Amino acid sequence: MTSMPTLTVRDATPADAEVCAAIYAPYVTDTAITFELDPPGAQEMAARIAAAQREHAWIVMEDADGVLGYAYGGTFRTRAAYRRTCEVSVYLEQGRRRTGAGRALYGALLPRLAERGMRVAVACMTLPNDASLGLHRALGFEDVGVMSRVGWKHDAWHDVAWAQLDLTALAPRH
Repeated sequence: MTSMPTLTVRDATPADAEVCAAIYAPYVTDTAITFELDPPGAQEMAARIAAAQREHAWIVMEDADGVLGYAYGGTFRTRAAYRRTCEVSVYLEQGRRRTGAGRALYGALLPRLAERGMRVAVACMTLPNDASLGLHRALGFEDVGVMSRVGWKHDAWHDVAWAQLDLTALAPRH
């Protein structure tokens, strides 16, 4: 009988920036999952982690070998009326999709966001992306629309799907 590796989810620190940048880089260079064109380095990733930690959250999942994925919530829109809505994302090492890691990361992230006063989580997914759509739907995100041909990357136009999740049920009761 083989044992499952122990996975730990914790708040990210600036020390995680290098590995988070390494996990993210192939998504930037090899896919249209993100519309960034140049992978951020460790210094930029550290700044993103710090910014997310101020008002939202950034967490990492690790096993005995180190960090294998991360998830975060960030500003959805900058106008004050949107301050209780956040945009969420999850990124895993290559080969870790459909292992339950994304579900576990969101399972830790979403309550943290609710505790910090977020009421709605929004996810934006480049299409096609059956794995991401499936993950978000399994977690209760509701499809709210598709924007057609809004992102140009790798010499092609890409659609994006939007989904949202009500976080109020996850908020602490006082």
